[in-house]
Amino acid sequence: MRNKRDVHMTKETILANAKIILPDAVIPGSVVLRDGVIADIAEGTALPKGAIDCEGRTLAPGLVELHTDNLERHMKPRPKVDWPHRAAIIAHDRELAGTGITTVFDAIRVGSIVSDDGRKRYGKYARDMADEILMMRDSGALAISHHIHLRAEICSETLEEELAEFGPDDKVGIVSLMDHTPGQRQFRDVQKFEDYVCGKNGLPREDFGDYVTFLHGLQERLGAKHEAAAVAAAAP
Repeated sequence: MRNKRDVHMTKETILANAKIILPDAVIPGSVVLRDGVIADIAEGTALPKGAIDCEGRTLAPGLVELHTDNLERHMKPRPKVDWPHRAAIIAHDRELAGTGITTVFDAIRVGSIVSDDGRKRYGKYARDMADEILMMRDSGALAISHHIHLRAEICSETLEEELAEFGPDDKVGIVSLMDHTPGQRQFRDVQKFEDYVCGKNGLPREDFGDYVTFLHGLQERLGAKHEAAAVAAAAP
């Protein structure tokens, strides 16, 4: 006799009367889910018994986020605060799920400034954070699909050694090159860079000029070397 615990009951959910976004069209219709997997898509405005009436709302595939610093916002909700990483990851995960994102490449900074004891310093965190994300993902603690994106800071001191901490087992999905040297790219307007750094990191404005000089020195000394290292790390 078959054990009742071995009998699998299929869970069916019907989302009806929706505006469904398909690869090549937008149609009025319904979607049938069985055990969380799409089993059928039908066109029309019929409302089957037991279905959830979407009342014409848009029903779209989950979004894929390729580059987001949102996790860092939860890690450091304000200057000098380092929130527990697992709590930060959970908050980040649930926030993205609530906006319709179902796959995210978490952009984790690699490359730090460790030689300064003051406000210019920002420490390493990438390896530890990646371990936390991968552990939580593999244990089923996260609501959406998470992958690792290494955000390589060219204008830093430790990029090469931090990149070396990652290997094939990490299955890094993306490596991006980030050069935030003042006066170019994102921060062509140095005044805007000053407002950003002093506002976000609490750097005194009287120290800003020295900070810019420090960053330019890093770029001249290590920029080309770090760019080559990041490109090599991204190679298959």
